[in-house]
Amino acid sequence: MFAVSTFCLHAVPLESALNELTAITDHIEVMDEGLHHLGNADILKNYSARYTIHAPSRGTNLASLLEPIRRASVDVMADCFRIAGEVNGSVVLHPGYFAWEEERTKAEQQLVRSLADLHRLAAEFSVEFFVENMGNWQYFLLKTPAELPLIGATAFALDVGHAHQNHCLAGFLACPARHYHLHDNDGSDDTHAAIGEGTIDFGPVMQAVRRDGVVPVIEVADLPGVKKSIERLGLC
Repeated sequence: MFAVSTFCLHAVPLESALNELTAITDHIEVMDEGLHHLGNADILKNYSARYTIHAPSRGTNLASLLEPIRRASVDVMADCFRIAGEVNGSVVLHPGYFAWEEERTKAEQQLVRSLADLHRLAAEFSVEFFVENMGNWQYFLLKTPAELPLIGATAFALDVGHAHQNHCLAGFLACPARHYHLHDNDGSDDTHAAIGEGTIDFGPVMQAVRRDGVVPVIEVADLPGVKKSIERLGLC
């Protein structure tokens, strides 16, 4: 089994994307941004798919030192949890960032506060959520396995492409994950290329996916790349 992210069809309305993707799989991850932003669960209820919602990352920051922004970011996540709860789905989110290197410790403390808030909300809406490792973007948290203690007991989402870009995929694969994003790159840019078009060895990746008993999400930049990835991973 496998899931597909609506990221590959982000330039078309969500209904069109769901029509395309539900013909391929019954597991969908909705990128809750742009044309696919969810104000409610109504459109998702029109399909029999199982869902994960990728919470908005642009404009939110769970690690912000500006407390009104941190709280507002938690509120945005709460909306995702509410919608996910209505369709028995789950949520994946980004850990946030800091503006200056000198603020890193305080930003980490703010993330811990946000995660505590999110655990209470997850219990309220009966949803599971995962925190994703970041690519090689300056000032973002959770780029290496050494930072995993930041999220404590919160479930981890391993983005394979991000880990490869940071040259630490093997270290992350040694850690249990509850969610996987699969895409390829050459180790320099976060291109979300089709499987086989970069330099990632997906043998160990798929071993870890099977070990963790997870349905992986193909998070490739375009639909032809998604279909190539499904074929190359032997998932069809």
